[in-house]
Amino acid sequence: MEKDEIHLRRLPAAAPWGPHADSEFHGVDFPAEDLNEAPEETGMRVNKKYPCMPSEEKGIHIINIRAIEDIGYDQHESTLLNSLSKNPDADCKYGLYFRDGKRKVDYILVYQYKKSSAGRTLTRRVHHNDSNVRNTKQDQPLPGKGVQLEMRESEPHVDYHEDDKRFRREEYEGNLVEAGLELERDEDTKIHGIGFVKIHAPWNVLCREAEFLKLKMPTKKVYQINQTHGLLKKINSVIQKITEPIQPKVAEHKPQTVKRLSYPFSREKQHLFDLSDRDSFFDSKTRSTIVYEILKRTTCTKAKYSMGITSLLANGVYSAAYPLHDGDYEGENVEPNDRKLLCEEWASYGVFYKYQPIDLVRKYFGEKIGLYFAWLGVYTQMLIPASIVGIIVFLYGCATVDENIPSMEMCDQRNNITMCPLCDRTCSYWKMSSACATARASHLFDNPATVFFSVFMALWAATFMEHWKRKQMRLNYRWDLTGFEEEEDHPRAEYEAKVLKKSLRKEHKHKETDKEKLTWKDRFPAYLTNFVGILFMVGLTFAIVFGVIIYRISTAAALAISSTPSGRSSVRVTVTATAVIINLVVIIILDEVYGCIARWLTQIEVPKTDKNFEERLIFKAFLLKFVNAYTPIFYVAFFKGRFVGRPGDYVYIFHSFRMEECAPGGCLMELCIQLSIIMLGKQLIQNNLFEIGIPKMKKLIRYMKLKSRRSLDHEEHMKKKQRYEVDYNLEPFAGLTPEYMEMIIQFGFVTLFVASFPLAPLFALLNNIIEIRLDAKKFVTELRRPVAVRAKDIGIWYNILRGIGKLAVIINAFVISFTSDFIPRLVYLYMYSETGTMHGFVNHTLSSFNVSDFQAGTAPNDPMDLGYEVQICRYKDYREPPWSENKYDISKDFWAVLAARLAFVIVFQNLVMFMSDFVDWIIPDIPKDISQQIHKEKVLMVEVFMREEQGKLQMLETWKDKEKKKGENCNNHSPRLSRSRSGSLSSCHSYPLDV
Repeated sequence: MEKDEIHLRRLPAAAPWGPHADSEFHGVDFPAEDLNEAPEETGMRVNKKYPCMPSEEKGIHIINIRAIEDIGYDQHESTLLNSLSKNPDADCKYGLYFRDGKRKVDYILVYQYKKSSAGRTLTRRVHHNDSNVRNTKQDQPLPGKGVQLEMRESEPHVDYHEDDKRFRREEYEGNLVEAGLELERDEDTKIHGIGFVKIHAPWNVLCREAEFLKLKMPTKKVYQINQTHGLLKKINSVIQKITEPIQPKVAEHKPQTVKRLSYPFSREKQHLFDLSDRDSFFDSKTRSTIVYEILKRTTCTKAKYSMGITSLLANGVYSAAYPLHDGDYEGENVEPNDRKLLCEEWASYGVFYKYQPIDLVRKYFGEKIGLYFAWLGVYTQMLIPASIVGIIVFLYGCATVDENIPSMEMCDQRNNITMCPLCDRTCSYWKMSSACATARASHLFDNPATVFFSVFMALWAATFMEHWKRKQMRLNYRWDLTGFEEEEDHPRAEYEAKVLKKSLRKEHKHKETDKEKLTWKDRFPAYLTNFVGILFMVGLTFAIVFGVIIYRISTAAALAISSTPSGRSSVRVTVTATAVIINLVVIIILDEVYGCIARWLTQIEVPKTDKNFEERLIFKAFLLKFVNAYTPIFYVAFFKGRFVGRPGDYVYIFHSFRMEECAPGGCLMELCIQLSIIMLGKQLIQNNLFEIGIPKMKKLIRYMKLKSRRSLDHEEHMKKKQRYEVDYNLEPFAGLTPEYMEMIIQFGFVTLFVASFPLAPLFALLNNIIEIRLDAKKFVTELRRPVAVRAKDIGIWYNILRGIGKLAVIINAFVISFTSDFIPRLVYLYMYSETGTMHGFVNHTLSSFNVSDFQAGTAPNDPMDLGYEVQICRYKDYREPPWSENKYDISKDFWAVLAARLAFVIVFQNLVMFMSDFVDWIIPDIPKDISQQIHKEKVLMVEVFMREEQGKLQMLETWKDKEKKKGENCNNHSPRLSRSRSGSLSSCHSYPLDV
């Protein structure tokens, strides 16, 4: 214990800051204005500037105690006495309530402070019988008209910055008390150097803010939800019985037949609401939201400019601000709470097969996070039919691979087709039959069923978007968000600071400064930096892809020198696999870099509100990450093998490296390898390992830092942590942008290039089953509880999804027509085939080249590598033969195939777009039953108010009739009064009225 004066009083230690009104203080002299008795009010106590002391505690004396050593206590005796007294932490449920055990902690502010070298701390919680005393930090007077306590020992010198932070905290906390909040400070924790300010919102503040925020609350009126009848009712009952084992065991998830009518809360209409249990009327999510709104708009003006909680956090005045979790989620003798229930029925890998308890998620985390998990659940469910169809398409390719005539011709060694070298000098001629395995594998993904699957996935994307809109409307109805409109948020602290600096500059120049705001001229340097920065990042991505291309070309040439035949035969697979792994590593690294750069670029723009900031950040991050993830895939799909040239006239890079060629079976197989490795690698490494490993590592580092700062005191070591101390050690919530971003990128992999990889929906489905539980576990156990935010939709992410869905139609059309051999096969089958079959297709797609036409120094060093002299070699292209008059010119077959490809793109794009729009049009955005329920609610609400109005009118009429009868009785039964003075007659009507 310290050698400080500690004032004990037999009051609950959690009494809010500010002096308690008391007229009988003894032992200390107080200013007269601090001893005014708090006004007594009838009915509900209204919290004025400071809460008043309960009436039953008036008249209790305050005892002035000197240093502990002065009355003969030592450390061990103090410990012994405390151990014999009742545990105060159990009374307040270890930090969930104030020290009085009655008022719930709605929010926590955390700050760092420096301590005296002579004493370990300047404050203590002192136990006295059954009451716990909250002590005042001696060097920090509490906000408001507090009792100024004298110190026997001088405070150690604190530097200017610490003083400044302390003064800001004092003013800010005083303003919070002015706003009606009740505060309690605790610096006697196991985390030394860290202080906690507990905030409680009393009933009158909750009512006031709920009315300001227009929160819809359930009324007393209960109505029946329309139920299905006939055949639909039977089908629904059968479905419910079948799905009963996969339903979560939570009350909120059970189907409801009745619903309470909701109405925006109003203090004037409190009689409409069920206020029988005021403690549970506003749940913990709503209470923390209300407190956070007060924290955002409460300012601290002692600084150079007005500061809200976000700015105070950014400047280090407070180190953290968060609402508390409901309690522990594991361990013995843990009281039942929503967090524990979520952990058991949602955030567990053992319940991966169950539906999510979305209503409970919304109740605990708020609508915005609830909508994210609802969207993720709908997306995962919709992947099930897409995965089934993709597996069928893949199995069709496997079943027909032995019947595919082009691949059989390529594998037939009797054809004896000699191909031109893949590189200059070091590469020799090679047999087409050596690429047999690649040709057979290409058929698994390049077959007629692929075209059907591309059309199916385009319609699937449109159906998914419509299904989500309908699901979103159902959630809006269930969560009482119908009619909710997001109001303009408070300006961000950075924006206000920028505006203030601009105002000060104009004041210095003696200009008017009314209603200053940032214009495009103020933001022009930031816009220019954004434009240049994004261009540079996109150029960097292209440069890295170009570097990987150089690696592929040089590695292929180096491996071709290998003397072993097996090494030469696996050149293409080896180069492709290693290049894709390099691309994957670069993509993962640049993803993290681009995320930080996008945030910095958004910060220098200084958006006005948090919503503007989030939307601009999402746009920049998505643009950079989209380019980063898909540029290597776009190269393989649309550019590789397009600008190669021909033997004797190849296109070179740096005059030494030839451009890459596609395999004889086409580039689709390589595109499939590229897509599968990048997609699976990002999901396994970036999405799962990073999400598990990085939070665990941060938590370990934070634990080690706190452990190094802890004292070796046995008493402190054995003391159980408070709830706010445990939550402080958790990872701060960083927003939903990273969670949405990884799913949007995955949605792109599933839809954009699905023609080349039909198994993409299956891998996405398997990943999402794990992702849902991983995210749930992270939110419940690893993160501090986020502030609940109301939202009626997923915001800008829906527009991004629609954009990707439209882009997917165009990209799949080009992949089918230009990357695969689907169109050349159709052209050959209907224009050039003599037998009406695909026999001769491979020979039709190959052109001839006379080896005597090689440029000097480009011919193979070993022309006899195959054992015979080669006169004519073949290469894949539509060109005239060497014996033609216009040798090596583009043939008419090329133009016929090109025309067919372009025609297919136009027809496919317009047909699928039309079908998608038709699906969008035919499926209504609002389910019919929900629109009927919304209309029913409006009618019922009108009836409630009409009945209330009629009741008032009847009461008024009754009152008038009573008054009229009283007047008649006064005239009939008091005739003498008629002869008296008129003043006495008027006394018959002088009754006080109270309606």
